[in-house]
Amino acid sequence: MASKNELQNTLKEKYGINKNISDSLSQAECLALLSVLNSEPSAAKLAKSYAEKNSGLAKNNAHYGRMRSQAERKLETTKNEYQKLEASIKLIEADKLNLEMRRKQLEQERAALEAEVQLLSSTNNALASKVQGLTTQNDELVEANTQLKKDNKDLKNIVDQIRLRLARDTKLLLQYEDSEIRKVLIRLFSWTLG
Repeated sequence: MASKNELQNTLKEKYGINKNISDSLSQAECLALLSVLNSEPSAAKLAKSYAEKNSGLAKNNAHYGRMRSQAERKLETTKNEYQKLEASIKLIEADKLNLEMRRKQLEQERAALEAEVQLLSSTNNALASKVQGLTTQNDELVEANTQLKKDNKDLKNIVDQIRLRLARDTKLLLQYEDSEIRKVLIRLFSWTLG
């Protein structure tokens, strides 16, 4: 008598019944099934039809299994990409917040600098007015100094003329005999000449 394994191989080769189907049968049941299929062509045809259908279902099952595996891998990849995008979005939002704070800080600094520039401009204008006033005063002082120098020169010339005339007149007076006049004139002359 053939072994169960040999009977299963015969069922597979002759009628297309896979071992995974015939595995649940005992050796005696495998032998009985083989006997029925050999004696009844309609049962053999039905078994072949089931075997073909089973083969088609197995192919479909394998195909859908591959598609499911691909879909699961794609889902996993999509989840990973989604998590990366989530993390990237959080980083971008944090950067955006930091940039917004920096923009506000720069706006405050710009406003402070504009106020400082305005103050410096006002101070500069005040100093320019002061410099203009001092320049005008300086010009007036230079002009007054020039005039004073001229006046001093004129006064010196007048004083020199007075001294010269006084000396000449005194010389004439000294020629007179009166000693009192002479003494007074000498004192006056000494005092005037310096």
